[in-house]
Amino acid sequence: MALEIGTVVEGKVTSIAKFGAFVLLPGGKSGLVHISEIANAFVSDINEFVQVGQSVKVRILSISDDGKINLSIKRAEETAAQTPQRPARPSFRQENEPRPRQTSSSPVGEVAERSDNQEFEDKLKKFMQESDSRIADNRLYADRPRRGRKH
Repeated sequence: MALEIGTVVEGKVTSIAKFGAFVLLPGGKSGLVHISEIANAFVSDINEFVQVGQSVKVRILSISDDGKINLSIKRAEETAAQTPQRPARPSFRQENEPRPRQTSSSPVGEVAERSDNQEFEDKLKKFMQESDSRIADNRLYADRPRRGRKH
């Protein structure tokens, strides 16, 4: 079975980490449900929502070039809870009306959000390393005996 972005499939939770749950998909591939995609509520402990061996319905959010598959439990539940919808009617916007904003439900928005998060984490890590280095230097100079004129 070929996995396609946007499809809802059933998988089995194989392991749980602090940042998400790994799910075995049909066809033997594995994907990650990030902690932010577990439920609509705040998730501090993933074990409160899923357990290893549990079958879950997941929506495929993205598949990267290196084979990593991003999944969502909460978005799979949202589509199951929605009633069938009529086809969208054509929109007749005036030229001066603003265009509707893109939501973060697109894979492109998620990639940008993740890269922003990663960029922040990298900057924070660099700051902490520089801070630790400066503190160590200050301690080195503070512990030296002072040389100066004696009165």
